[in-house]
Amino acid sequence: MNQPRVVGKRVLLVEDERWVRECIKRLLWLDAHTVTEAANGQEAIDLFAADSFDVVITDYDMPRMDGDELVANIRDRAPQQLIVLVTAGVERFRGRQNPASAILCKPFGVQELRDTLARLFS
Repeated sequence: MNQPRVVGKRVLLVEDERWVRECIKRLLWLDAHTVTEAANGQEAIDLFAADSFDVVITDYDMPRMDGDELVANIRDRAPQQLIVLVTAGVERFRGRQNPASAILCKPFGVQELRDTLARLFS
């Protein structure tokens, strides 16, 4: 059963692959979210320091700074920040504490994204 949709949130989207970032951004736009894009962890930290976001959606596997490092940096600044970690390798999180608020497994569609956001904002 689908949960209620979350609309109109401010999202920081962090993804190093431009075409993947564009696809996720389009899914977010379907629900009127305002999306700020970052192509890497350092760019995300700079944007996060300068603005506020309802949720951060970040890829796990990125060059120079992986998702764990980015999540830790954001948590140091804002411990209650909602963060969705996106990964194709969800098995790496089995048996260990999840550093993010939620994990979304690639590939995913609009309904999985909506359900994840609905759980976070409920």
